[in-house]
Amino acid sequence: MEDSISVVIPVYNSELILPALISQLIPALEKITTAFEILLVNDGSHDNSWQIVSELARKDSRIVGINLMRNYGQHNAILCGIRSAKKDIVVTIDDDLQHPPEEIHKLIEKMHEGFDVVYGIPIKQVHEPWRNFFSWFIKAVLARILGINSIRSISAFRVMKTDLKKAFVNFESPNVIIDALLTWGTNSFGTVEINENERPIGRSNYSFIKLFQIAMLVLTGFSTLPLRIASSVGFIFTLFGGGILVYVIALTLREGSIPGFPFLASIISIFSGVQLFTLGMFGEYLARIFNRSMNHPAYVIEESTPSALK
Repeated sequence: MEDSISVVIPVYNSELILPALISQLIPALEKITTAFEILLVNDGSHDNSWQIVSELARKDSRIVGINLMRNYGQHNAILCGIRSAKKDIVVTIDDDLQHPPEEIHKLIEKMHEGFDVVYGIPIKQVHEPWRNFFSWFIKAVLARILGINSIRSISAFRVMKTDLKKAFVNFESPNVIIDALLTWGTNSFGTVEINENERPIGRSNYSFIKLFQIAMLVLTGFSTLPLRIASSVGFIFTLFGGGILVYVIALTLREGSIPGFPFLASIISIFSGVQLFTLGMFGEYLARIFNRSMNHPAYVIEESTPSALK
């Protein structure tokens, strides 16, 4: 039986590369199936991306354009696309042509081995060494934190069964991590190695700070690991403080004097740092709770192309 495929592409400031992406994507999909749609979700671009998306959708009814009211973030745009998908399988792919469309079949073939979600992991990283290492480290750690123990890393190039969106149909929060939401519906994850191209135009929007922010979002928005770490650190330093107390008492009894101010100041600094670290963790969680209590939507659709209404 032929697979029907929805390809979800978050679009951000990509007016120069979208035509090339579509010209490569459609032939790649036509080799796999005759039943497919391409959802281009414009995430508040500042250039003419939406005009390009509208023109592409006008020329080909298989292309669906969705325009968000502002920039909500890549994962929010992907969530919008997944919820709008009408086919059996969803493919998520970046808009910068680093993920070659001709590699999509590898992910789908791997899915047929019995997986619900399959990630395309690049054979060779194409970014700067520091970015490659930090990105790999963060993704590998997040995969373990999210409980995806069967894979070594996660990727924006993924294939999933569309039915998985039922697991997060009622999710409403501005803090979206697609990979975390997928773990709500399945624990069947796989990976396949793919070739990854260098970005032909522009450069990545993911800086060191943004990658760190995503890591913190996953840690404090979808995991209780930081709280457990804070509790463990607090317990360890409580034991350490007890040991220091015993040491001071023993030294006082033996020498009849109490260690000087530098020793006391260093101990106070250590414990103050631990307290601030722990309070910071609690603060992150309180911020997440506060944001969710305000019922901010994950995204708001401003308009869509006529093909999206069919």
